[in-house]
Parts: sequence; C-alpha cells; structure tokens
Amino acid sequence: MTNSFAMHQRFSFPLFLLLAGCAAPPVGAANDQVDWRVTGGDPANSRYSPLAQINRDNVHELEVAWVYHTGDAGERTQMQATPIIVDGVLYTTSPMLDVIALRADTGEELWRFDPTGGKGQPGGANRGVTYWEDGEERRIFVAANRRLYALDARSGRPIPTFGDSGWVDLAAGLGVDRDEPDPHENPYGSGSLIATSPGVIYRDLLIIGSRVSEGEGALPGHIRAFDARTGEVRWVFRTVPEAGAYGRDTWPEAEPSYRRGGANSWAGMTVDVERGIVYAPTGSASPDFWGGGRRGANLFANSLLALDAATGERLWHFQAVHHDLWDRDLPAAPNLLRVARDGAQVDAVAQISKQGFVFLFDRVTGEPLFPIEERPVPPSPLAGEEAWPTQPFPLKPAPFARQGMTEEDLTRRTPEAHGAVLARFRTLRRPATLFTPPSVEGTIILPGFDGGGEWGGAAVDPERGILYVNASDVPWIAAMEPVGRPPGASVPRTGGEVYTAFCAGCHGADRQGDGDRTPSLQDVAERLSVGEIRGVIHDGRGFMPSFGNLPEAEIRAVIAYLRGDSADAVVAEAVEGESPRQARRQQSPSPYRFRGYERWQDPDGLPAIRPPWGTLSAIDLNTGEYLWRIPLGEHPAVTDPAVQPTGTEQYGGPIAIAGGLLFIAATLDEKFRAVDRETGEILWETTLPAAGYATPATYMVNGRQYVVVAAGGGKLGTKSGDAYVAFALPR
Repeated sequence: MTNSFAMHQRFSFPLFLLLAGCAAPPVGAANDQVDWRVTGGDPANSRYSPLAQINRDNVHELEVAWVYHTGDAGERTQMQATPIIVDGVLYTTSPMLDVIALRADTGEELWRFDPTGGKGQPGGANRGVTYWEDGEERRIFVAANRRLYALDARSGRPIPTFGDSGWVDLAAGLGVDRDEPDPHENPYGSGSLIATSPGVIYRDLLIIGSRVSEGEGALPGHIRAFDARTGEVRWVFRTVPEAGAYGRDTWPEAEPSYRRGGANSWAGMTVDVERGIVYAPTGSASPDFWGGGRRGANLFANSLLALDAATGERLWHFQAVHHDLWDRDLPAAPNLLRVARDGAQVDAVAQISKQGFVFLFDRVTGEPLFPIEERPVPPSPLAGEEAWPTQPFPLKPAPFARQGMTEEDLTRRTPEAHGAVLARFRTLRRPATLFTPPSVEGTIILPGFDGGGEWGGAAVDPERGILYVNASDVPWIAAMEPVGRPPGASVPRTGGEVYTAFCAGCHGADRQGDGDRTPSLQDVAERLSVGEIRGVIHDGRGFMPSFGNLPEAEIRAVIAYLRGDSADAVVAEAVEGESPRQARRQQSPSPYRFRGYERWQDPDGLPAIRPPWGTLSAIDLNTGEYLWRIPLGEHPAVTDPAVQPTGTEQYGGPIAIAGGLLFIAATLDEKFRAVDRETGEILWETTLPAAGYATPATYMVNGRQYVVVAAGGGKLGTKSGDAYVAFALPR
C-alpha cells in the first residue's frame, strides 16, 4: 500500500496563546489522551504503548493524518529523532537541529528554536529531546553542538536561570588532566564533544552521556547529572577511572590521561524510577582499533552500568567486550521488562549489542539470567597489541545476526559478483569469526561496525517478556596500516599521497564520500578554514578518527591538496595556535592507524554476503527461544522476485502496541511497515517521502491514535528528506 503526500503548510504559533502562556489549544480529556513522553515511550525504554485503537484487524485502513516539513533539509542531512508527545504537543528536532513544537493532532507548528543562532550549522545527528516538569515548570532539554539547552516547553524560549542564559557547556564536569604537572591545564578543551541521544530524567536531575572522538586524544566519556533547574553538575561517574578508583587497574598505569578517552555513553540510558537506578551502556575506549597504548580490559568501556540515579554511585556493571578493538559499542539504551524464572516474575534489564547478542540481567543484582561464557578468541597479529584472550558469549538467546563467514556465505547473486568477493575473501585474515582482531591485510567484521543491533534499539512487551529487535546483517572490513614510512617513499609525502593513504578509504579517490558516514570533500575549502580542517585532522569528528600523529609537514600537505593550494600557502595558518596537547600527541604516536570504515560490497555495490541483509526478530526472553524471524526490507537494486525480500541494512528500530502490532521504518527501500507481533507477518506498508531512519512513536489525542515517524533519509545512499509523517485511522 502506498500513499501520496501533499505539502503541509506550517503555521505560526498564535500570538494571543503565547501571551497567555499556553502550549496549545485544548486537546481533550485525560482519558482521551495517551502520551509518548520520552524517546523510549517510558523511562523503562520499553518502546511499548497500551494503545489498541489501531490493531491487526484495521491497520490496513491507516491513512496519512498530517505531514510536517521542517524546510531545512540539505545534501546528506538526516533526521534520526523519535518525537515525544506531552499533553497533545509533539516536540522534536529538524535536520539542522532546530527544536520544534507541533500540535500533535494536526501537525501545526507552535514554536521553533534555532540553537545555532541563525548560522544553520548542524552539529551531527540528533535522536530527540527530553521533557521535565515540576508544578508549573515545563522544560525541554536538547543538546546541539557543544551546548545543552533548557527551553520553556510553552514558548520555546531559553530558560534564563539555567546555566549561562539558557545553556551549559557539555564539557562541564569532565575535569582537568590530573596526570599533568600543571593542574590548571585541561588538554581536552578543544576535543570533539556532542550528545546525539537525549538525556533521561530522575526527579530534578537530567542525566546525560556524550559522543566523543574515537581517535587518540579523545575526551573521556564521563556520565554527568545536571540540575534540571540550574544546570549545575550534581554528580559525575568517571567511565575512565582515576588513580586509586575501582577499575583503574584495567588501564596501563604509566600512560598519561590524555591518552585515555572514550568509554562514553552515547546511545541513551534507561531509568528504573521506583528503584532509583539508571542503566547506561558505554562505547569503546579510544583509539578504537589500536589498543597497544591502553593495555588491559579497559573498564568501564563497552559496559552496561547500573548507577544510583541520585548520586552516580556504581551499583554493578557488566563488560560486554574486553579491550575492544572492533568498535563494539553497546549501541542502544537497554529495555526494562519482567520475565519468568522458576515460577516467579523477575524484574530484568535486556541489553542488545552490535555483535547480535542479547544480554539479560536481574536489574537489581546484575546477575545474568542466562549463562554467559568466557571463550578464547584469536590473538592480534599486530606487534605491540595485546588482545584480550577471552570474550563473553551468552548461551541464550542465540545471536540475532550472523557472526562469521566462510566461502559458503559469499554472495552468489551473479558469477561475476561471486568471483570478485571470493578473490577478496582469500586475501583477508581468517578465521572470519566474531572477535578476530583487525589486521594489515584486512579483517572481516560481521556484523558490521554499525551492527547487528544499533541505536534504533529494541522494543519489548514488558509484561510478557518478549523482545523485538531488528538487525543489519552485512560485513564490513577493518584494515590497519603501519605509521612508519614505506620503503622508497618520498620525504615528506605529498598531499595526494597522504590523501590516498589515509583518506581515500572513506572519502573515496574522487573525494565524493559515501553519502552516509563520510561527507564529500570536494568543496571543503568553501566550508572550512585551514584551521578548522586542521582541527578535524587532529581531533577527528563523528566517525572519523584522529590523525593527529601524522607528521606536521604531511598535515600541511594534505590540507593544501584539499584546498588546491601550495603547501607553503597554509604553513603559517596551520602552525598558528598549536596546543601543547597536539604537540604531545605528535611525540607519542600509535604505530598503526585504521584505514577507514569499509562496507564490504561486490562490484555492483551490493553486500558481499548472501541475503538476508537485514532482519526483524521476536525473542521470548522467558525461554531464550525465537518466536519468529523475517527478512526486513526489499533492496531496490535486486529485481529478481525469487530472492525478495532480501532484507536491507537499516537504521531506526521498532515500537510495539497493545493492538498486536509492531511499527518500523528503518529500511533503505523507504517503506514504513506494520508487522503482526505474534507471527511476523507484514500486514501493512506504505512508502515514505524519504527513508525513515528513526524509531517511530505512537500516542492518542482527543480519542484518536496516531503513529508518527521522521522521514529524513540521507544514509545508505538514499535521498535526504525533511518530513514528519503521522498516520491514523479514518475519522
């Protein structure tokens, strides 16, 4: 089923309502209204709604209720936000990170806030906003660039008593480098720092993580709790432990702290409100793929942390990957639910992973509810690297994505495609298993760097103990390169040689990027100054690692190459303002660097592995058994109906409703689907104006149930969009 979309006219918020302090016109009695107040539907992140007006019997009647166009989409922009809905008002963000309030029943714009001050410079992906109320106080919190804003939920205006006239610096509470002789110097000051996922609320605290660079010299990923009224930091949990603290012995003692970063909670958190526990998943330590300078297990990287929400005290933790070399961040906020054990109901927390595991724990004690085995894994082939000898494997449930490849798994779509990937396969490091470390010849990463599970997260039936999770199921390749000079190379390398060695693997030989993680660099001289380009090279940005250990002459040369200048033309500006932190990093480089994120594809640009390339699964966490699994998505480049549905790579997750349905977009075929929760049968689908790489939300206003999703596209080579689309049954 498909629908056509008309342009939706946006309206200004009526002045008399602003003056009266109202958020929106009346929206009906409370029993006619069910909200979606947090990104995950509720503090437990169940992504489940008790609504059943839309159900298996009538879902085929769904129609477009309204469409809102943000009007600020650009080339390769994205929208990954799940809207929240409070008292009939929908709050969300635009591709350029404007915060928007809409009437949830009509899509009419009530107010709009631009955190860039009119500069229109996006600060990366955003996955939603946070709502807090206390009496008459109603606030929206949003992170944009390096700032955390508090806005009046009624007007969209910054709260003047919060921090510095409505915002605080996201670096607050990270602390200075205590290993440095000068305690007043903070070597992290200019490091990459944003927050892509919204924070969570516990009483009067906003608890939030961050996304930092994944290269050498990254900021630490400490978790902070901010006072929801004032913006003051109330507590800090140090994910990279200080000297003398629990877990510090899992890091090398001699290393200075500016080389111990990452371990950040970027994927969002979950709160057990009754018990006062916040559950925070963390990512890898930095740098991602070379750990020779951070020998040890590296707590609290790649861990699920259970913290006292009021104080930040650690209650328990579980490390899902020891000494991560594969960028195996825990990618999504965990789900709280109840499962049956020995005739009793147990309050549990379920954590999905990029590697396709579901880890299930007693949420109070941290005791695994299915056995977890430490199994031997291959050593690293790189000199100086000490891969951890074992990794944890849960015995149940079985993985929801493939975790290794043999020649039998290679694509056979055409003889030419099979021959090409077979030839490449035989040059790569083997065995192609889950924890085979990165190598110079290249190591297959399956599931790929984005999972398996990813930031879209899972949904659960919180009482029945069923988990619903989608997965990408395609291989990527991790290849390393020695930092040392190759024999016979010119000294120093030219800008073109540096670009070919370190940039072309991601941005392409033509500098056009991939339309997803890596942007085009063809117009970089028009967008960034010499100093800004140099800062990105030194510190990394987004998924780009730091290349701060390149010789200074080669950094200047590649900047000149990108700008079309002579190397001498950028020397003065490149040298100006060099910090001690950058100089120190030059003196202690890693011996290997990552060559870039590579999806392994055949010559036609399709995955090198046999389908399915994406799935949706239902898992009974009472037993650990699968109820069903289906391919999700139809790759538009595969026209043979005999092999459809192929499944596709996907971003964004499912939600579940009491009407017996799952709703999910996520796939690159730009479809939005309703799936029977009991059988996995697809009962309804429609084509969105752009791919819906976001998790939807559902709510009721004036007795009518709506399902809304962001159609922002911009990943996997699909076009960008700017539409929020809401569906409902006919009146």
